[in-house]
Parts: sequence; structure tokens; C-alpha cells
Amino acid sequence: MLIGLVRDSVMQCFCHSCRAPVLPAAHRRSAPKKPVGKPRTKQPKKVKFITTEIRCQEMSKGGLAYEVILAEPVGVPVPRRADSPEKTPSVEEIQEKLKAAEERRRSLEASKMAAIAQKMAKIEEASRIRSEQTNNFIVATKEALDAKMETHEEKREAYINELRSRLKDHLEGVEKTRLTLEQQTAEVYKAIEDKMTTAADKRDENLKKMIERLREHEEQVRKVRAGNQEKFQQLESAIQEKLQQAADRRLLIEAEQREKLRNHNIKLAEVRSAATAKVEEITKDIENKLTTAELNREKEIQKKLDFVKKEERRAELVRQNKSARTETAAPPSSG
Repeated sequence: MLIGLVRDSVMQCFCHSCRAPVLPAAHRRSAPKKPVGKPRTKQPKKVKFITTEIRCQEMSKGGLAYEVILAEPVGVPVPRRADSPEKTPSVEEIQEKLKAAEERRRSLEASKMAAIAQKMAKIEEASRIRSEQTNNFIVATKEALDAKMETHEEKREAYINELRSRLKDHLEGVEKTRLTLEQQTAEVYKAIEDKMTTAADKRDENLKKMIERLREHEEQVRKVRAGNQEKFQQLESAIQEKLQQAADRRLLIEAEQREKLRNHNIKLAEVRSAATAKVEEITKDIENKLTTAELNREKEIQKKLDFVKKEERRAELVRQNKSARTETAAPPSSG
């Protein structure tokens, strides 16, 4: 727009040979050539007007017939439109136009900077939303892990309590068996004492048999107790081993979750650095373009101003030459 204003102002400057303003290229092509020699006065053109008379006659239903009668030509003078003098722009007007163009450029730059600020605000908003999503993901992951660990602990405690209840029931059964055996043994001792009173002859033999049976029974009870003790120890070792495995598995899961969180934080930092670098690159590119446009505009304005000054000097020379010729051609005054 600034270049167009300067071009229009330059085209209005004086030409080399006269004070008439220079027309643009499109108008110069269509302008008639000036006659060489003595100028002639322009005669008004004769304009012929033909008046007509129209008669209408209805020939049939729904139809019309027209009859056109041409009248004699009558000459009517056409008023000539006075040419409006073209105004030559001054240096102050050119300066005002340049100032207006400078203000428009500044407003355009301000709008561009506002657009850049809006884009930066959008990028910051996206980064904030991303951070919030990351924090929500970390909190949700931690809550899920805690809930999972609590569920695992509850299941482990329930399993241990179940094993303990089973072992307690088994020990209670063994104790009941022992009490039953002791009761039976007491009954047997009582029966032996009763029989000893009645059967003295078979007492020794029966005592030996009963003592042997008691020994076998005690041996069986000892074996049962030893087997139960071994089973109890095996169950206790199995429980300890499972508890250790659960603790190791929990530590492994926690390490995996920490590694995932660390990788996620690294990726987030990379994305943030890439976005910052992109914004800096766009800002530098815009600043370089604005600087280049400013330099080009100043050069173009300087060229146009030099051209305008040169044209003014030429016009001044033309006026001086014309005044000198007028003074030379003037007749000398009578003394």
C-alpha cells in the first residue's frame, strides 16, 4: 500500500517539457497525440438528435401494433463539462501519507505480535493441561497400586489365618485322639485290675499282652506326634517362603512402576523442550522477516524521495528556462 501511494504521488509530478501532470501508463496509451505546430482552438462538436413519434393502435383482441415515425433532425448544443484542475501533491502530503502508512504498518505488526502472544498462551495452556493429566495419571497409578497391595495383603492374611485354623483343628483332633487313647488306656488298666482279682492265673500273660499293646499304642502315638510336628514345620516353612515371594514380587512391581514414571517424565521433558525450541525458531523467523521488510521499506522510501527531489529539480529548471524564453521573446518597451 505504501509503494502504491508513493507511485501515485510521483505520477502526479511535473513532466520535463510542461506543467501538465503525468498520467499513468493506462491513460497515456489512450490519450491523443498533441499536434505539432501552432495550436488550434477546439470547435464544439455538432450533435445530432433524432426525435421520434410512436403511435399505438390495437389491431386485435390481446394484440397491439406500433407505428414509429421518424422526425426531422434538430441540433441541440450540449453543454461542455469544465475540466477540473488536477491537484499536485506536495511534500507535506507525501509525508502525511508515509506517516499513515507507517501507522498502518505498526498496527499490522501489533496484530501479528498479538497473534503470536495468543499462540504462546495456547501452547502454555496445552502444557498446563498436559502437566495436570500427568499428575492425575501418577495419582491414579499410585492409588491403584496401593489398592492392589492392600488387597494382596488381605488375601495373604486370610490365607495364613486359614492355614492356622486348619492346623489348630488338626492339633485339636490329635489332642482329642490322645485323650481318647488315655481314656481307653485307663479303662484297660481298670479292666486289668478287675481281671487280676478274678483271674490270677492269666494275669501275667494278659499283662504282658496289654503292656505290649500299650507299647505299640504309645509308639503309634509318638509316630503320629512326630508326623504332625514335621507337617507343622513344613507348613510353617511354606508360609514363610510364600511371604518372602510376595514381598519380592511387591518390590519388583514398585520398581517397574517407578521406572515407568521416570520414562514418562523423561518423555514429557523432551516434548516440552521440543515445543520451546519450535516457538523460539518461529519467533526468530518472524523477527528476521520483520527486520528485512523494514530495511526494504526504508530503501524503497529513500529511492522514491530521491526520485521526487530529482523531478522537482527538473521542474524548476523547466520553469526557469520557460521564464527566460518569455522574457527574451517579449517586445521591448517604447522609451
